[in-house]
Amino acid sequence: MKAIQITETGGPEVLRLQDVPTPTPSPDEVLVEVRVAGVNYIDTYYREGVYHASLPFVPGLEGTGRVLHDPRGEIAEGTVVAWCDAFGSYAEQVCVPRDRLVAVPEEISPEVAGTMLLQGMTAHFLTHGVHDLQEGDSCLITAGAGGVGLLATQMAAAKGARVFSVVSTDEKEQLALEAGAAEVFRYSDNLAEVVRRRNGGMGVDVVYDGVGRDTFAESLEAVRPRGTVCLFGAASGPVEPFDPQLLNTHGSIFLTRPSLGAWTAGEGEFRLRAQAVTQAIVDGTLNFRISGSYPLAEAEQAHRDLQGRKTTGSIVLRVAD
Repeated sequence: MKAIQITETGGPEVLRLQDVPTPTPSPDEVLVEVRVAGVNYIDTYYREGVYHASLPFVPGLEGTGRVLHDPRGEIAEGTVVAWCDAFGSYAEQVCVPRDRLVAVPEEISPEVAGTMLLQGMTAHFLTHGVHDLQEGDSCLITAGAGGVGLLATQMAAAKGARVFSVVSTDEKEQLALEAGAAEVFRYSDNLAEVVRRRNGGMGVDVVYDGVGRDTFAESLEAVRPRGTVCLFGAASGPVEPFDPQLLNTHGSIFLTRPSLGAWTAGEGEFRLRAQAVTQAIVDGTLNFRISGSYPLAEAEQAHRDLQGRKTTGSIVLRVAD
């Protein structure tokens, strides 16, 4: 079968379309024919070697497609499913852990289904877990026009929170406003000061920082005493080591670096979050923006556009039509 295989870590050029063996599912897995694979920032971390994977490997963690074979015979052949946490999804076929997939309602398009779970559940645990936003709360979201950023904005606004978003262009500002942001700012050296001034002179209750190195210092400044800084991504690179005494200096603030795996590890937690995202899409209360759809063979360009901040919302790879 065809797949994007990485034989050495590095830049987008290491993403090469190759012939690789068809995988064989274990009893705890289901073999799926991939139609659309989601492209996420975490894929670039594996590609670059920031996150370890044994070489060679096929990247990608989520997608949508039809079940080809269930060793247990519990899921009918042809069932349309979506999944995340199935390493090797940039391929024509992939083995998916059976506890990491959901059925896809007819109302959801393949492009949305292929990218809804990883980003959607991340936005869900940020706003319904790391800091369970309440009406009247305030939050700052960096990378506000990215896939997670736009979804977290919608979820936060729906809960009655005041959302401040940070983006880099006028086009992205408009998208953040449409998603429910109260105000949108540009990246600057005095970001925290501007946010505090627009928030009644106080820091926000929580900062959701998906940028990392370039915004981390401002995130610490922008949060209120005993507030939370949630570092959920590193689009600009990893945060440099720092003295934990800084958390005290800024008012006994909390810092967390969460992961989707940890926030779906509880009994029934994956299904709860996956169903919440799926139902919100069906209801029309959660809208996904697909800004790029690339053939599987153009995975390299997809990664270049993602890391070059040329995309908004989600992007996907088309594996089969």
